[in-house]
Amino acid sequence: MGPGDRIDADVVVVGAGAGGLYAALTAAHSGARVVLVSATPLARTASYWAQGGLAAALAVDDSPDRHRHDTERAGRGLVRTSAAALLCREAANAVAALERLGVHFDADRHGNLALGMEGGHSLRRVVHAGGSATGRRVVRQLSAVVVETPQVTILEGARAARLWTADQRCVGVVCEDGSAIAAPAVILATGGCAALWARTTNPPGSLGIGLLLAREAGAGLADLEFMQFHPTAVVGVRGREGFLITEAIRGEGATLLDARGERFVEELAPRDEVARAIWDTMQASGEPSVALDMRGVDPSLFPNVVGALRDAGLDPQRELVPVAPAAHYGMGGIVADLDGATTVPGLYAIGESACTGLHGANRLASNSLTECFVFGARAALAAMGETRTDPGAPPPAEPIQAPAAQTRAAVWAHAGLVRTPQGLAELADDPHPLARLIAAHGLLRCESRGAHAREDFPALDPALDLHHSVSGPGASAPVFERWA
Repeated sequence: MGPGDRIDADVVVVGAGAGGLYAALTAAHSGARVVLVSATPLARTASYWAQGGLAAALAVDDSPDRHRHDTERAGRGLVRTSAAALLCREAANAVAALERLGVHFDADRHGNLALGMEGGHSLRRVVHAGGSATGRRVVRQLSAVVVETPQVTILEGARAARLWTADQRCVGVVCEDGSAIAAPAVILATGGCAALWARTTNPPGSLGIGLLLAREAGAGLADLEFMQFHPTAVVGVRGREGFLITEAIRGEGATLLDARGERFVEELAPRDEVARAIWDTMQASGEPSVALDMRGVDPSLFPNVVGALRDAGLDPQRELVPVAPAAHYGMGGIVADLDGATTVPGLYAIGESACTGLHGANRLASNSLTECFVFGARAALAAMGETRTDPGAPPPAEPIQAPAAQTRAAVWAHAGLVRTPQGLAELADDPHPLARLIAAHGLLRCESRGAHAREDFPALDPALDLHHSVSGPGASAPVFERWA
């Protein structure tokens, strides 16, 4: 496609990660003509690198209510109960649906699904595919199915530059090359913004492009102050800086050690606790990292992690792995309901692009891939109910501003694991619009809760339970809204 070219579809899906692929397949299998817009080649998205699995209540002693309780406990009083209940109720069905699509999850010697233990969970409930290669296996299989689905037109190497709106509703997408896709419904599955932080586990493209596209179209954004920092990202290993060491390795017995070689944290506590404990330990010792001891973990359970470290010259079966927190997953995003519908008619958001209130102030490990499938399917079916209108002529393409290196350094410095009002105020003057919004949300929340820690407000404020920070369209500053 090129300037002036146009495709008509029933649903446009922007982003070909786990959520986007599943939404495209759900819509196509329900009879829709789908266009899938992918900035990268298929199976090379952020989901591809996901080492965690899918959380689902599959054990005989587990239940959706228990899963929901763990989700709410990890979310620090900010989880939207309806969103958590829906996810936990539908999670097992999502696993079964993926198996029907050809995804092979790891099994025990009896042929039953092998369930892993991860931080914040009260028992084993995480399914994996290829150990820590879950994202790779799932995205690769879904990509193969999408390619074989005739109702899906795939635009690889195409970048959405603007949402096409008419009569205050979303009617399509305009790409950077000037081509356009007209459709009564658009689903944004563009991922998060963790690469806006200088130290991150995410690929370079995770810059919150979808959030800015949605805001320009009139959608609200919420909870941008909550960026989860993964506790164990590699430090100082050439070629593997920021490489994520999956939490499941700690679930199999790996421990975290300080400079004296002593344990200092419960390794399977929720991520905000573990990340902050590592940060405090590093600040006290002056060291750039702590040590992950995985010498007693069976390497065959995590072949891609062990292989990547060995390729970089570090043998985790004989040596300690230097790790420190890195920006990993944004709990905030485009305000969306339980069908993915945003405040703009015809526009939907799923996965890390969306904020339904599911994750609260701190995501429970491995809920995010499950979210992609549960909410991706719901958004696809809801999108098919939109009414086609005459969109008129598409607007000109306006590529989203890329952040400068100085912005990424500033976001890490001022919106890192511990924030100060002075640092956030400085970030609020940054040239990049999303950096400014992150600062504004951080300044509004005068408490420490989950992934947001204020040096000047170290305690959680119970009066802010269930209160989400929301930037409405055209608003000069975010405000709190209570989401029951």
